[in-house]
Amino acid sequence: MNYQAVIFDLDGVICFTDRYHYQAWKSMADSMGIYFDETINNRLRGVSRAESLEIILERCDKVLSAEEKQALMEQKNSTYVELLGQMTKKDLSAEVKETLDALRAKGLKLAIGSSSKNAKLILERLGLKDYFDAVSDGTNITKSKPDPEVFVKAAEFLHMAPADCLVVEDARAGVDAAKAGGFDSAGLGEAAAYEAVTYAMSSFGDLKGIV
Repeated sequence: MNYQAVIFDLDGVICFTDRYHYQAWKSMADSMGIYFDETINNRLRGVSRAESLEIILERCDKVLSAEEKQALMEQKNSTYVELLGQMTKKDLSAEVKETLDALRAKGLKLAIGSSSKNAKLILERLGLKDYFDAVSDGTNITKSKPDPEVFVKAAEFLHMAPADCLVVEDARAGVDAAKAGGFDSAGLGEAAAYEAVTYAMSSFGDLKGIV
């Protein structure tokens, strides 16, 4: 298949901010006296902030108003953004940077398709602020994966048809979103073992043999 563009999920693909998300949600849950651990945290992968909060609140015996929930999400995000300040260019692996450079050298357009509202901040911390041709993230979408909106918008920003773009994901919900939008997908980690993925990868560098 001759792809003209590659759309990347951010967290778990380009970089790993799982530990920061976990620490921020744990801090918020602890402040509410709600039990939260790594197992529960795994259910939050690829899920929007509001949906993540609802999963955590399953263990809360108090009914919260929309305003209280919003305040909790803002509390979590404030902690998370503070933790992101620890990220540096050293958090971008040499394999990822070398592969991205190789794809650009082939003339491919590169975009981000992430539900994170902090995608641009993360890219800046990694030294990739102006690296991608388009960024579709939580600031321009209304629906989370497995809805394809974030990838459809990324393709629109690139002026490309979904059939001409390859989506790179690490979560099953992301692969489902790609498929729903008419995109082929390449999977890492959990997504590589998912039967719906177009290409299974063992490492990020495998992309060079696909596109």
